[in-house]
Amino acid sequence: MATIVERASGGGVEVGPAALPDDAILPVLEAIQRRVLWLSTAIVDHANHARPNPDGTKVGGHQASSASVVSILTALYFHYLDGPDRVSVKPHASPAYHAVQYLLGALDRRYLTTLRAYHGLQSYPSRTKDPDRVDFSTGSVGLGAVAPAFAALADRYARLHFGDGPRRRFVAIVGDAELDEGNVWEAVAEGALAGLGNVLWIVDLNRQSLDRIVPGIRAAQLEALFAAGGWQVLEAKYGRRLQAAFARPGGAALRRRIDAMSNEEYQVLIRLPGQALRARLVAGAGADADEVAAAVAPTGDDELPGLIADLGGHDLRELLTAFAAADAETARPSVLFAYTVKGWGLPIAADALNHSALLTPEQMAQLRETLGVAPGTEWDGFAPDSPEGRLCAARAAALRAAPPPPPALTPERVPADIDFRPARQASTQEAFGQVLAQLARVEGVGERLVTTSPDVAVSTNLGAWINRAGVFAPEAAPDWEEGAQRLLRWQPGPRGQHIELGISEMNLFMLLGQLGLAAEIVGQLLLPVGTVYDPFVCRGLDALIYGVYQGAKFVFAGTPSGLTLSPEGGAHQSTITPSIGLELPGLTLYEPAFGREVEWCLLDGLRRCCDRARGSSTYLRLSTKPVAQALLQPALDRLGPDELRRQVLAGGYRLVEPPAALGADAPRVVVATAGAMIPEAVAAATALHDEGVAAAVLNLTSADRLYAGLAEARRAHVRRATAGPDAGHLAALLPPAERRAPIVTVLDGASHALAFLGGAYGAPVVPLGVDRFGQVGTRADLYREELIDAESIVNAALLALDLGGGVRDSAAVALGVPGIACAGAERWKRSSSPACKRAASPRSTASASSPRTCASTSTC
Repeated sequence: MATIVERASGGGVEVGPAALPDDAILPVLEAIQRRVLWLSTAIVDHANHARPNPDGTKVGGHQASSASVVSILTALYFHYLDGPDRVSVKPHASPAYHAVQYLLGALDRRYLTTLRAYHGLQSYPSRTKDPDRVDFSTGSVGLGAVAPAFAALADRYARLHFGDGPRRRFVAIVGDAELDEGNVWEAVAEGALAGLGNVLWIVDLNRQSLDRIVPGIRAAQLEALFAAGGWQVLEAKYGRRLQAAFARPGGAALRRRIDAMSNEEYQVLIRLPGQALRARLVAGAGADADEVAAAVAPTGDDELPGLIADLGGHDLRELLTAFAAADAETARPSVLFAYTVKGWGLPIAADALNHSALLTPEQMAQLRETLGVAPGTEWDGFAPDSPEGRLCAARAAALRAAPPPPPALTPERVPADIDFRPARQASTQEAFGQVLAQLARVEGVGERLVTTSPDVAVSTNLGAWINRAGVFAPEAAPDWEEGAQRLLRWQPGPRGQHIELGISEMNLFMLLGQLGLAAEIVGQLLLPVGTVYDPFVCRGLDALIYGVYQGAKFVFAGTPSGLTLSPEGGAHQSTITPSIGLELPGLTLYEPAFGREVEWCLLDGLRRCCDRARGSSTYLRLSTKPVAQALLQPALDRLGPDELRRQVLAGGYRLVEPPAALGADAPRVVVATAGAMIPEAVAAATALHDEGVAAAVLNLTSADRLYAGLAEARRAHVRRATAGPDAGHLAALLPPAERRAPIVTVLDGASHALAFLGGAYGAPVVPLGVDRFGQVGTRADLYREELIDAESIVNAALLALDLGGGVRDSAAVALGVPGIACAGAERWKRSSSPACKRAASPRSTASASSPRTCASTSTC
């Protein structure tokens, strides 16, 4: 029987045990698992050996990995699961999963021949790309394993806030090699997942990874780690045939022999012919040799390999008994170690190199004969009036999930603004916290908001929100400070709306992903908002990609960001994160500079969460740098709030226009910037205006949306084989007179992130940014060091003009360097230009490292 390795009693929501099958149904289940084994193997075989392959590249697939979970999938889908349950299937079992769905009538037969084909069955289960229902995408190992646990947390949150729904169990089928991934243990140790008695992980313990047999005996160590994390640990180790052998005379010695055997020895042993296996089994038993020999004596040589390979993960009754034990434990998650053979039932079973091995045509023919598949019926299911067909139909009806309810909140119900009024000097991080707290009062929106952070709630300005919305816990905690005055009311309870996690960015993005799929997974739309220190977005990047890949919709703020976090040094100064926001599909990046922009961008992100068909996740890259809000006023006066908001959400707007007094003949330059660099860009533009340069400042609130619009406009021309100046919203930011004007891009991040602007219309670009690891110092020190201060922007603008021919004077030479400069009196009539006055300054022109010079020395 299934072994409960460690068990503790506890309360919790009552979950009835799964009914155990009677003896009459077991042969039916065994017939179904044989057909699943055949179909999963045939799906891979057809993709590699029958379907035309014009590329000549191996198509691949995982026949052995699918075979090891055939029994687990059969027990789950044809007996245990109910319609509301949610299951994650290990990546390499995709063919077996689709075979199950076909037998249940949930997958059209035509797809069985499309594994890894265009618009066919995906290599790994995909929520968004497979034609049949997939609850959790898998592929990046370890992530699909933990996703159901975080989905169960989302389910618990939704129940406590919006009332009971159908009982759900969350199951993950996990390859044992996936337990090498660190994110698995971050999840096991996460306190927020404690007490989730409706979570079951089934570890496919086949003792093989991609390249090898896993050395030694690791199961006991892994089980101890789960037990230490507060999980119930179960085993399905040996099948009933082997258990019967253990009950014979000498059986205890036989069990000791197998229990003590290394993975490598066991895998080799079960591949031997019976006679050789018997000899080695007995010879390695030492003092127990006679007893081991007696225990296996009744078993003939032909049957001995099958007996020794009779593991619990292939015994349907053992598996269902273990599932029932998991159901009986309602106070904590359960993990079942199901011992299996990789390649079970195939001629490549237990071979150390079977991970990507493919059966030969001869082996497929032998397998067809062994499994009783008649020629011409290779893709058949079961006759409807057969016992197997009737069970498949009954299970299909039981598993049919009710359609999700209509969203509780539509995008139109999220307001365009909430009349947020920031302080005169405010950082975007500060504004974010204030806007979020204000949103708590917005009917229809406030109750759907749920925030989370990896132990950085206070330092990312969530304090006001927490004071208003509370901290979430399934049960109210004692208030040990009742009556005391406190700035932060940290009082966990079931109505709280903030979920605090331990310091794990992987767990943060895993939770955000599942909260962002709550509408589909648990039937309740949530508006998830997370906060994380921006440099550590990279630490959770795998989980972030996983979330947006499977269509999750959430908002997160990366804050503080950039070199602007000057006192913290290089380890906490993010530089490459704008590139992540630009390049990751399904994610919209905003980098606002002003409080009103934060308000509009956050609300837009929430609307995207409500748009389940076309929405996306949203990344707000924020800063702790105070910015004078008055810098926004001229653009607000010029455009009006509605138009300004539209342009902010489209990707940017013209913050500073050149003074009309400069005239149409003045050389033009565009300074494009974002976020914390706005004050420096505006100061540089003012200095350039004084020097006679018509400098415009573009505030790129979303370089991501700008680039997406540009790229799509160009792709449209490529599709139609046409040409034109279309560039999306960027065309509105760069009027025709400026489209060839040189550009200076300035970002508190990697300089290449905005350099694409020059490619829109063929303008020269001087990109400024942070391309080295930072250091501690004042903000002014670090800006100056990385050339993103106002004076460096001026220098870059003059260089850009020189590169573009805007101020080049062929006769100008100063200090032996061709002139980049303030022009002669004949051209701009500016003999008293401040740039000329600065020409002799050590930093400007007397230094070879900063060669700005006067184009006409007589003018100066």
